[in-house]
Order: sequence, then structure tokens, then C-alpha cells
Amino acid sequence: MAAAGLGLCRLAVLASGPGPLRAGVWGRLPPLAAGPRRHAAHFTFQPDAEPSAHGQTQKMNLFQSITSALDNTLSRDPTAVIFGEDVAFGGVFRCTVGLRDKYGKDRVFNTPLCEQGIVGFGIGVAVAGATAIAEIQFADYIFPAFDQIVNEAAKYRYRSGDLFNCGSLTIRAPWGCVGHGALYHSQSPEAFFAHCPGIKVVIPRSPLQAKGLLLSCIEDKNPCIFFEPKILYRAAVEQVPVEPYYIPLSQAEVLQEGSDVTLVAWGTQVHVIREVATMAQEKLGVSCEVIDLKTILPWDTEAVCKSVVKTGRLLISHEAPLTGGFASEISSTVQRWAVREQPRSFLQLEEVPGDGPDLALGAAHAEEEEVLSFPSPSRTSSWSPVHSRSPG
Repeated sequence: MAAAGLGLCRLAVLASGPGPLRAGVWGRLPPLAAGPRRHAAHFTFQPDAEPSAHGQTQKMNLFQSITSALDNTLSRDPTAVIFGEDVAFGGVFRCTVGLRDKYGKDRVFNTPLCEQGIVGFGIGVAVAGATAIAEIQFADYIFPAFDQIVNEAAKYRYRSGDLFNCGSLTIRAPWGCVGHGALYHSQSPEAFFAHCPGIKVVIPRSPLQAKGLLLSCIEDKNPCIFFEPKILYRAAVEQVPVEPYYIPLSQAEVLQEGSDVTLVAWGTQVHVIREVATMAQEKLGVSCEVIDLKTILPWDTEAVCKSVVKTGRLLISHEAPLTGGFASEISSTVQRWAVREQPRSFLQLEEVPGDGPDLALGAAHAEEEEVLSFPSPSRTSSWSPVHSRSPG
């Protein structure tokens, strides 16, 4: 599947020790060309192996796996309700199609066009003891609800001394670039919420992951934000169990083991870095360890740090703008961990320039592919990091 879109990339490389990569492969990577370039991103969705541990499976795309998870929840939990803009007729991406007819207008219903009200209502429903599943029509529209999420939902348990909580609240939102979204339909706002204790933030890479992670979010006793890569809604297709199953939160997954460099991503970018890993092996002889972070908050620091101890190098790719992107948190955490746990393993954090101007996504539709784009495999693999000196 080839896809074009817009976005910015945040890449970081952590290098350590002498070795063939330092003077060899890294030195052969050409610098980025200067001047205007037309960006077209391509990636191929890579499905997971068909699972055998959860019974019968069915071919589903990502939005159908979301529907299946919601259907499982409504059938098993009589308190569960789904609400948001246009969800009653199936939603703009069809994730709730058929659920109102099956479970009734009191359990699947539309709300006014008011994100602050949607989340505020969800907090009240959850505090009252029911399971609240709120949909924000696009992640770009979540900001009017920012106060309700970070000042109310995230802090409800703490400020009441654990007398009350809204842990049964899950907020879903389509997320990321799609190729024609322009200003209000292309953003990746996960880093805004990663600064806030009391909530969990999850981003799946595939239909199989989406259903299991969403069900885990709904069952979790903390308010969760579940961002769904909208470009994968129809492009990603694989075998998904029909019955409910759960994928643990805050556990990263090593998709490919390697020895030379650790590649970390989440959501759509996982498929980009998997292509990068293949290209690096075939063209440069570089062995890449590929990690899907899956949960942004709280993220699996141990899995990433242990991988970087093994490989000595770290590259992180995401769609969000450069400054303040979540890659900054990962790279700084790895550096602090290394200094504390492995003081001679790492020498310095090497910052690689962003993949485009450090701007909000505001290009007109006609200019999207000229100005901004996804971090693509060919461009992600072309960075030439500054070499650090060997120890001693």
C-alpha cells in the first residue's frame, strides 16, 4: 500500500563506542540535499501473523476492529455507553456503524458539537460508575476538551483522596496524517498529553493491536486516550479474533531483533521504520532492532533502554512537530538511564535535524506534498549523524 501525506519527523540517534558503524556505514550515508523538495511518502502495511490463542478470527480493517471491540464491550457491560459527534449513524469513519441499531439510542447517541462537553459528560458518567466511551471526531479537535482532560479527568482520583475517580472513561480519536487532511485533520497531539500524570495514552499500529489495546483501555481503571491512525482505517487489513482479548498497556513490543541500532516508533510510523530496517540490512548491512512503543504514557522505558544498551544507538521517528515531540522524552530518558545504569555505554546524545520545518500543520491542501510529508523510509534512512569520540 502506497500512501502520501504530511507530517514532521523527530529523529534522535544515541551512539556509543568504537565500531564499524561509526567509521563505516554512518560515514557513507549522504547528507540531505538542500533546497526545496517535493515530498511523497510511501509505506507498506505489514500485518501481524494470524493469532491462534483467541479463537475464531475474521479479516478486518482497522475501523472494523474498533467496531468489534466496541460491540464486545456493549454486549458484556450493560453500563457501557458510546457518545460523540455523529456516532449514532456510524461516525465519519464508520467505527460505530450498526451499534445504535443493535443496542439502542440510550447507549449509542450523538452529542452537540462541543468537545469540552463531550469529555465533561464522560467524566460524570464514569464517576457515577458506568463505562464511558467518548469519541472526539478528529484528534485535532480535542483541544477544547484539554482542560477537562488534564485538570479534571487526570486529577479526579488524586484531588478526592481516591474517594472518587473517572477511571472507566476512554476517549477515542482519529489521529495522524492521511494525505489530504490539511490544517484540522492531520495532527498528532500525543506529546501534549504525555506531560500529564493520571491518564494513559495509547496508539496502535494495526487492526489486531487496535482491538486488544482498546479493550484494555476500556477495562483499565485510569482514564485513557486512544488515538487511532486514520490512514490505516481502511489500508490496514489482517486477521483479528472475533471474541474479546486484551493486549497489556505500557508494554512495548520488539518486532525485529537487531544488534547495530534500535528503531522506535508508534502508530503508522512503525511500518515506515520496518521498511527502513529492511533497507538498512539489504543496502548497508546494518542490523536494526525495531520496537513498537504502543503506549505513550506511561511508556515502557525498560524495553527501550535495554535495547539501546545492546545496540548502542537509537533512532526515533514520529509524525508530530520537532520541538517538544515525544522523541525528546525518549532520548533524554535513555541518556539519563544510561548515565545511571551504564555509565560507560553512551558518550553523548546526537540530535539529528527534523524532517521538515518546525511548524504546525497549516499548509493548504494543494501545498501539502510540496511543504510537509510523512517521514518516509528513504528519507528516514538517509540521515548522517555526527560521530562522537570513542571512550578512553
